[in-house]
Amino acid sequence: MKIGFLSGYDKGKIEFAGKNGFGSIQLIVNPGGPLDPTTVGRDAILEAKEFIEGAGVEISALGAYRGNCLHGDSAERGAAIEFLKKTMDLCETLDVAVLGTVPGRDTEKSIDENIAGFKEVFTPLARMAEDAGLRIAFENCPRFHYFPFRGVNIAYCPRAWDMMFDAVPSEALGLEYDPSHPVSMFMDVIEPIHRYGERIYHVHAKDTEILKGNLSENGILQPGMFRYRLPGYGDVDWVRFVSALFEIGYSGNMDIEGCVDPMSLGSEEQGLLLAKKFLSQVLP
Repeated sequence: MKIGFLSGYDKGKIEFAGKNGFGSIQLIVNPGGPLDPTTVGRDAILEAKEFIEGAGVEISALGAYRGNCLHGDSAERGAAIEFLKKTMDLCETLDVAVLGTVPGRDTEKSIDENIAGFKEVFTPLARMAEDAGLRIAFENCPRFHYFPFRGVNIAYCPRAWDMMFDAVPSEALGLEYDPSHPVSMFMDVIEPIHRYGERIYHVHAKDTEILKGNLSENGILQPGMFRYRLPGYGDVDWVRFVSALFEIGYSGNMDIEGCVDPMSLGSEEQGLLLAKKFLSQVLP
């Protein structure tokens, strides 16, 4: 299992990864970015692939998180679906087998009410992924917003995963598991790994610290009850987490999702190095 981090296509960051012993990156693809598959040509994509390989870094997965494929507005939904399709094509050009994303959510509907839309959208996308030998991994971030209270991703809990996988029973669809999110929602981190092990296609490394003073003062209905941390500086039990991944035979990489952390001293690179140092102690 290689340790890497999330990054857009940035030559400086890729060189940093190679020079500092990071084995992988998850390459983030956004509209208007340097590898936007709707605007960037094949030659530029292959040039980027060659540069990344030359730095000695593996692309664990692509990541496309900006769109909402279940949006209640048909234009927004259609644009998100088309971008995801183009990103699937980009995976094929880059020889990448995993695409991290979120299905999104119609925020005016419950999870149950979103499943029909999920089936309609992701049945053909799963078929496309199967034909391409690609796996789509849904991140378990709720994307929760306060005032009004709503999440923008249905794929954050086991109940939703069961409904999603029942609606579209394709092994091309799975999970991108990030332990920070169940901690922030007071959920079990380890049990889902054993329960959904064969469907975990990519892993993010990020921690969560529960801020007990704020929680006691405000409860869970105000922002500020937790903050994201670098791995090792929050409440995730990383020894148990890594052990569970090995028990289920997870064969992918672990890519650090950077965050604003006091230990970084204002430097993203410093934070990544600290996270790598910690994770190296718990990985065999």
